[in-house]
Amino acid sequence: MAARAYVLIETAVGRAREVTSTIKNLSGVKAVDQVTGPYDIIAIIEQGSLNEIGDLVTGKIHPIPGISRTVTCLAI
Repeated sequence: MAARAYVLIETAVGRAREVTSTIKNLSGVKAVDQVTGPYDIIAIIEQGSLNEIGDLVTGKIHPIPGISRTVTCLAI
């Protein structure tokens, strides 16, 4: 069974569209939505394990220019 996580993303002012577009192209990302509230984007990701989710978030999402902060919520 695949592991799933919701990644709440805060971006720099004016960067949400660019960040959304970049995240949509990553393997393992199932959905990306721009939202209102304290976060600008919510991404749903699925991988084979929790370790793979961690690798995707830290290795591929965190380095994207324009991201200020993320919170990862693992589905149980």
